[in-house]
Amino acid sequence: MNENLLGITAGVLTSISMIPQLIKVIRKKDVKDISLVMLLILISGLSLWVWYGIKKDELPIILSNSFAVLVNLSLLGCYILYKKS
Repeated sequence: MNENLLGITAGVLTSISMIPQLIKVIRKKDVKDISLVMLLILISGLSLWVWYGIKKDELPIILSNSFAVLVNLSLLGCYILYKKS
């Protein structure tokens, strides 16, 4: 398998992995099963991957992790919006 294709495939799969969770949260307006700490750590790690991709000038890393950051920031927004005190 081509190296770039491998990277793009891995990036796409990783990036879309949280979309089912985001859809579930939006539909049910329920975030009780979401760990805020996990979400914050994940967003931090993904953001560092974006930075790494920029430093290495690796577009697949930049694009896939940027998309994943956006998905997880959306989930964080839902967490804040739907969290019951």
